[in-house]
Amino acid sequence: MKGDVERGKPIGELETESASPRFAGLETWPTGEVLAALLGGQAQAMSAVAAALPQIEAAVEAAAPRLVTGGRLVYVGSGTSGRLGLLDAVELTPTFGWPRERAVAILAGGSAGLSAALEGAEDDDAAGATAIDEAGIGQNDVLIAIAASGRTPFTAAAARRARERGALVVALANNPGAPLFSEAGFPVLLRTGAEVVAGSTRLGAGTAQKIALNLFSTALMVTLGRVSGGRMVSMRATNEKLRQRAGAMLVAMTGCAPQDAENALAECGYDIATALHVVRSDTP
Repeated sequence: MKGDVERGKPIGELETESASPRFAGLETWPTGEVLAALLGGQAQAMSAVAAALPQIEAAVEAAAPRLVTGGRLVYVGSGTSGRLGLLDAVELTPTFGWPRERAVAILAGGSAGLSAALEGAEDDDAAGATAIDEAGIGQNDVLIAIAASGRTPFTAAAARRARERGALVVALANNPGAPLFSEAGFPVLLRTGAEVVAGSTRLGAGTAQKIALNLFSTALMVTLGRVSGGRMVSMRATNEKLRQRAGAMLVAMTGCAPQDAENALAECGYDIATALHVVRSDTP
């Protein structure tokens, strides 16, 4: 079945689809003025996230206990929203040492939607529910449903099915009263309003989603003890640049000599947290 999820308002009535009279004739403006207008839209995205901080905080505090018990972070979306979710999921492992199998991205249209716009896939609500079943989403898991419009059938159906299966559901959307919010225990409104280019939610709405995802996942990792001294002590040092970063981290945090840091890291297989313990144990 396609499109059975309640869509709410007609698309033309959504704030994210509206055309601001401020930008009428944008295509006739000098390039510098176009760039300034686009930058203003990005600033508006930051303000939208600032207004949503209490909602993000509540979501982080509710999600952390599920992850302590072995749950997964599961991102769901279509188009730009889905790709932003995937980006956040992929970066958790190298940045925080989060187990790769516990960061799951579900994108409308599957892997084909990563490099091509498969906009029709977002209308398939049955596929959204099926994807949740196939991923075995359960009560320890945290699902982040992302949709600028807040009414994407694939995403809303996935959120609904995840909630039915006992998962904690967080919803990010950019329109007030979004139907997606009714499927979530923790709705996060990122009210970015009209885009500089009407309806192009990869702009301000997408920026707000990226910022909110950064805040949500990073705050979770801090809460879960994967940050110490404001540093990524659970980082995977998988290349020369990251090994150098790990060494500098040990020197800064312990005051040891660079060679001692390198020796400790090599001894510990470049596990930074363990190397920190070794260096501190060896320090008089």
